[in-house]
Amino acid sequence: MQHGFTCFDQFQKSLNIAPNMLTRRLSALVDAGLLQRRRYSDRPPRYEYILTDMGRDFRPVIVAMFAWGNRHFAPEGPSVLLVDKKTQRAADPVLVDRRSGKPLNERDFVFAAGPAASERTRRRYAVINQKQFAARQSSTPARGRKRSTS
Repeated sequence: MQHGFTCFDQFQKSLNIAPNMLTRRLSALVDAGLLQRRRYSDRPPRYEYILTDMGRDFRPVIVAMFAWGNRHFAPEGPSVLLVDKKTQRAADPVLVDRRSGKPLNERDFVFAAGPAASERTRRRYAVINQKQFAARQSSTPARGRKRSTS
């Protein structure tokens, strides 16, 4: 987990929040499937909180939100940076398509109905895609034709 903390006492000391609040938050993360609670001591009973596969898969979301917050809510500059472990150079996170390596911008990527989409969702995305196609067609001149200047 972030900062290497896995035990309740470590979280409490780092976050400086009330034990009942921390218990509720950790329980919610366990219930959501992001953390697994695992006993590491019987006497006294002690637990550690370990990231699940789902929790590890959530890291890019956290990184994206972190970068967004630094960009839009830190006018005096970021107080925490994401850095390369070896070079200590600050990272500039960007979300990319794993297959093509292209940044996921709105010009090149759009949402579409998936294989498990309901008929209602399929119709909604068909209308959205038609509107987006029409908007692109009206904003770019056809090849070989001159735009009228009247």
